[in-house]
Amino acid sequence: MDIIKVFGANLRKYRKELGVSQEKFAEMCGLHRTYISDIERFQRSISLENIQKIADALGIETYLLFVEDK
Repeated sequence: MDIIKVFGANLRKYRKELGVSQEKFAEMCGLHRTYISDIERFQRSISLENIQKIADALGIETYLLFVEDK
């Protein structure tokens, strides 16, 4: 499992389910749009603090961002 790819793919999936753009989602998290874009394109590692911000903005349990789709 490539955790960066799993996290990025899950972030994109849950964000799209919310129906928000990367820019709007970044505002919800208090992060920059390019940071969200980099995560979704598997170009950036992410801190635990930002993982929690993202999960909170998505309204999901943090662990769900790490569950690989089969």
